Amino acid sequence: MDVVAVVGAGAPSAEQEQDAYEVGRLLGTRGVTVVTGGLGGVMAAASRGASEAGGVVVGLLPGLDRAAANPWVGVAIPTGLGELRNGLIVRAADALVAVGGEYGTLSEVAFGLKAGKRVVGLRFGYDVHGVVPAASPEEAVALLLSRG
Repeated sequence: MDVVAVVGAGAPSAEQEQDAYEVGRLLGTRGVTVVTGGLGGVMAAASRGASEAGGVVVGLLPGLDRAAANPWVGVAIPTGLGELRNGLIVRAADALVAVGGEYGTLSEVAFGLKAGKRVVGLRFGYDVHGVVPAASPEEAVALLLSRG
């Protein structure tokens, strides 16, 4: 996997936020580019983890203001598409990990599954056929990067 999308809750629990940070960090240390929606919550935590590990972070923003990106996004791409950017996030990635989340995350998961991409759920909270559950950030990254 060269590019992994980290999607999830805009207002995560402390555990979800820590998990997203760790997923981003683990991906960053492995040279995997992390794609997010570029804003707060899980997106910011994963971006921070990847960035602090020396990884590349791409944020596909809903609005037109590049400055709206969280401070750990290295490449901010304003789409002007609002929530429709979720499809772009999925298409830009080889695989996805969903950390918590609500309806927007469910749309990204659905797009990912429909596109035949590997989707891993960590503290996801929904039982969606095709989402591979992970019990830890380490397991989530191992599942994302496995070739089977």
